[in-house]
Amino acid sequence: MMTDFRVIAERVEIEALRGEFTDAVMMRDYDHVASLFAPDGALRMPDIPVELTGQAAIRAWGERVPAYVEFLVQTTHPGVIRLDGDSVSGRSYMQELGRGRDGRSEINYAIYHDRYQRTSAGWKFTERVYEVRYRDRSPLAGSARELPVDSPAGDAS
Repeated sequence: MMTDFRVIAERVEIEALRGEFTDAVMMRDYDHVASLFAPDGALRMPDIPVELTGQAAIRAWGERVPAYVEFLVQTTHPGVIRLDGDSVSGRSYMQELGRGRDGRSEINYAIYHDRYQRTSAGWKFTERVYEVRYRDRSPLAGSARELPVDSPAGDAS
């Protein structure tokens, strides 16, 4: 019976990791995004194309994103988590929309293919691969809410 509770706890912790990733991306907290990966973890987005290995590379890439992306909205949908001893993998499903500073828009539906590792600081991504399954580049009819640069809107306190 104890094993069942441990499996449930691991699944909850991994789902929380995936949720933290989406929240950190939405809040543009790329220090936190990087901290969710193992030190040598990889974030791969072949359709963009971007391939990053290590927390420093992930953080540096994130610091450049606001110069190119006006806004980005991600919605994560739970997927599968496969626990097999020390080998843990999973998928989560994304709906994403955004507009670049160059005016280009995109709505896409994608899958994150993940591998996870338990560390002394909790579960971390060892690899996250973003696979776009559907893309619509029609201009977005709406607009993003304008926030002052120093706005605390994303502050959860």
